[in-house]
Amino acid sequence: MPSFKNLPLVPPIEPMEARAVKEIPEGSQWQYEPKWDGFRCVAFRDGENVAMQSKSGQPLERYFPEIVKALRALKTDRFILDGELAIELKGALDFDALLQRIHPAESRVKRLAVETPTSYAIFDVLSLEDRPKIYEDPLKARRKRLEAFAAKHLKKNTRLALSRSTADIAIARGWLAGGLAHFDGVIAKKNDEPYHFGDRNAVVKIKRVYTADCVVGGFRLAKDGKTIASLLLGLYDDAGLLHLVGFVGSMSGAERARAAELLKPIVEGPGFTGAQPGGPSRWGSREAQWHPVAPRIVVEVQYDRVTGDRFRHGARLLRWRPDKAPQQCAMEQMVRSG
Repeated sequence: MPSFKNLPLVPPIEPMEARAVKEIPEGSQWQYEPKWDGFRCVAFRDGENVAMQSKSGQPLERYFPEIVKALRALKTDRFILDGELAIELKGALDFDALLQRIHPAESRVKRLAVETPTSYAIFDVLSLEDRPKIYEDPLKARRKRLEAFAAKHLKKNTRLALSRSTADIAIARGWLAGGLAHFDGVIAKKNDEPYHFGDRNAVVKIKRVYTADCVVGGFRLAKDGKTIASLLLGLYDDAGLLHLVGFVGSMSGAERARAAELLKPIVEGPGFTGAQPGGPSRWGSREAQWHPVAPRIVVEVQYDRVTGDRFRHGARLLRWRPDKAPQQCAMEQMVRSG
């Protein structure tokens, strides 16, 4: 670990976190920011020494050499910044491309740093040369100093940028409704609070959610071999192929019974005719044992994010849709971050 003897904090630290709420809080005590879809990153610089850490405290600098270079190029020797790493491809933030950067092969990391360069959106400051313990100041003062820092140092830096902020709840509501398609929610912070290390008391997050009508292409059973543990969801592409796009795992007892009643009588292959369970997947081997069903049952689900052509997290079952034709459940329903 490089020396950071001239900084008041040494990595790793516990970044300030946010707790989830359903609605944007209102009042003069709140500052609003868009919620980025990337990797949280706290950046440290002391002279030529640069460190980048993840939310969990893991070092990130070897995976993002272009950001290390950009931080080292700033005309100031000492700072600690808090922000988010993201990759934009074809006008949208691409979380899969970001995941590809966490790789042990240095040659691959260097190649991707050129092919899919990362940006660092800075939304807070913990230390500056002339105010080493600025984390003790209220957010309103930190933001003012961060804006001055950005105006002085970031204008000519293509990899670093100041994340936007507003005190106008109408603007924040517009972001949440889709006014900023790159982002997936809103962060609200109390502007009279200092930086709370590892705490969620002064920050809340409000995530965008979306719905889609999906075909149930299969299911997995629980360990008892009888209870339906999850529904496997599919959407049709333009060629008429049914692709696996996600799953529903959290259901009530009544919903599981309803699923068994509807699905067990129609078990038959292939279930999915496009992308199927059991192959390479971020869900690992959990999908290996599954039962295909005829594409007759439609459900409406709620999801928050899409990565590639799948819901990144488990979807939430909203209702069964006997009124909906399976062929109407198309991939175009999926709302990506861009």
